[in-house]
Amino acid sequence: MSFPAASVSAESRSEQNQDGVRVPLIPAGSFKPFFLVTALFFLWGIPNNLNDILIRQFMKSFEINRFEAGLVQSSFYLGYFFIAFPAGRFMNRIGYKKGILLGLSLYGVGCLLFLPAALVAQYWFFLMALFVIACGLAFLETAASPFIVQLGSSQNAEQRLNFSQSFNPLGCMTGILVGSRFIFSGVELDTVQVSALRAAGSYPSYLRAETLRVVVPYLVLGAVVLLWAVLIARTRFPNVGLATESNPDAGFLGPSLWRRRHFVVAVVAQFFYVGAQVCIWSYLISYVQSYTGLNERNAGYWLTGALVAFMVGRFVSTFLLRLVEGARLLAVYAGANAALCAVVALWPGWIGLGCLIAVSFFMSMMFPTIFALGIRGLGLRTKTAGSILVMSIIGGAILTPFMGKLCDLGGIHAGYWLPTVCFMGIAVYAVFFSRLAPGEVLE
Repeated sequence: MSFPAASVSAESRSEQNQDGVRVPLIPAGSFKPFFLVTALFFLWGIPNNLNDILIRQFMKSFEINRFEAGLVQSSFYLGYFFIAFPAGRFMNRIGYKKGILLGLSLYGVGCLLFLPAALVAQYWFFLMALFVIACGLAFLETAASPFIVQLGSSQNAEQRLNFSQSFNPLGCMTGILVGSRFIFSGVELDTVQVSALRAAGSYPSYLRAETLRVVVPYLVLGAVVLLWAVLIARTRFPNVGLATESNPDAGFLGPSLWRRRHFVVAVVAQFFYVGAQVCIWSYLISYVQSYTGLNERNAGYWLTGALVAFMVGRFVSTFLLRLVEGARLLAVYAGANAALCAVVALWPGWIGLGCLIAVSFFMSMMFPTIFALGIRGLGLRTKTAGSILVMSIIGGAILTPFMGKLCDLGGIHAGYWLPTVCFMGIAVYAVFFSRLAPGEVLE
C-alpha cells in the first residue's frame, strides 16, 4: 500500500492556528452542551448493541431462523435510512437542539412500545418499536456528529469527533451487559426438553416468559432517555453550523452534494463500514456458541470483550490522530481488518474468536473518520451531508440478513467473508479516494 504525500501537520493534526496560537479542543463556554451531546453517543450505543442480544433472544422466543432474526437489524436500520435525510432538512430549518429533542422523544417512545409488543407477543410489533427507536436515533446521529465537528476549530475536528465517539462503545458495552444479564435467562432447551414441555402443555408459557424478559431493560432505558431530553431542553446551545469568522467557507454552497466526489465516495465507504460492523457483532454470539461450546450468556460476555476492544481502540485512535493523518490510519486499520476477517472465516474456533476481538479494535475509528472526511469543506450543506452519511447506515439493514443467509447455508464462519469484502472496499477508499479535494466534482 502506498500513500501520496500530504501536509498533515497543517491541516489534519495541528492544534495551533496559522498564528501559532493553540486551538482548544472544546471552545470556552461550550463544555456543557459538548458534554450533553457527547452523552448521546453513549445513549444510542445501548440499543444498537441490544439488537445483537435481541437477535439471539427472538430466535428462541419466537422460534425463527437466523435470516428472520436478522430482520431486527433491517427494521432498525431502515428507520435510519428513511428518517435521516428528513432529519437533516428539519434541522436546517430549526437547528440542532430541537432536532435532538425530537430524536430523544422518538427514542423514548420506541422503548416504551416494548411493553405492548410483549403483551401481544407479536414479532412484528417489536420490529415496529425498533423502527421507532431508530427514527429517533437518526435525528440524534444526524445532529450530534456535525454539531461536535462544527463546535470548534476545523483543525482538530477529527480528534474532537473521535473523542466524543469514544463514549459510544461504553453504551454498546452497557447494552450487551444489560442484555446478557437481564434478557438472557441462561435456559437453553434441547429437543428432548422441548418435546417434554410440549407434551405437558407448558411450552407456550416458556416462550412467553422468554419474550417478557426484554421489557424491563427497555422501559428503564426509555425513562433515562426522556430525562436526558429534559436536561437538554433546559440548556442553552451555541449557534453552530452557520457562517462564522472562524470558518470562512461555512456559507459556501457550490455544486450539489452528489457532484462532490469526496462526499459521494465517503457515503459508499460508510455503507460498507456500517454493514461490516453490524454483521460482525450481530452474529458474534452465534459464532462463539457454534465453535467454542459456550452458552449464550458466556458468549454474550465475549461480545462485551469485543466492545471493550472497540472502546480502547477509540481512545488509542484519538491519540494517534494527533500524530497520523486520518486517511492513512483508516487505510491501515481497514487492511488489518480485511486480513483478520479472512482468518475468522478460514479458522473458526478460538483463533477466529481472538481475531474478532482484534477486528473490533480496528473498527473503532472508522465511522467518525469517514464522517469527518466526507463533510469537510461543505459549508451550509453540512447538515444535509451529515444526514446522508447517516442514511448510509442502511448497509446494516441490507447486509445483515444477507450474512444470515450465508451463515444458514455454509455455517457461521462462512458469513464472515462478507465483512472481509467490506473492509477491502474501505481500504481502497482510504488509499485512493479519501484525499479528493472538496471542490472536485463529478462530470
